[in-house]
Amino acid sequence: MTIGELLREARLQSGMTQEGVAEAIGVSRQSVSNWENDKTYPDVINIIRLSDLYQVSLDVLLKGSEDYMGHLDESTDIVKSNRNLIRTIVFGVLLIVLILFISPWLALQFVLSSIFTITLALVGIVYFEIISRF
Repeated sequence: MTIGELLREARLQSGMTQEGVAEAIGVSRQSVSNWENDKTYPDVINIIRLSDLYQVSLDVLLKGSEDYMGHLDESTDIVKSNRNLIRTIVFGVLLIVLILFISPWLALQFVLSSIFTITLALVGIVYFEIISRF
């Protein structure tokens, strides 16, 4: 079962509405709906709150859903994420060095726009990684 199916089933068994769940744990009704429809995943704190609210063990909610376990594994694998980020930055810097190396044979406008574009992409990737970790 998916985490959404487990959450919907637990909510229905507890006789609660999505609005009631949302008020009880301090989120919007849309968040509860998105979780139940597998559009987004609740964070760990909300899973604990839902477990308490529905009086369902965390084992049932967490281990009963392979998709959520995969999500947790992926989102908490900082080492893998750091490796990918470092690999991307190194690739971008090498690309900039390559462009600078062959710049005598290229138009100045092409060189500057290429370096600007690569730098902008690298900054965007770094910011995305920083934001996604919070």
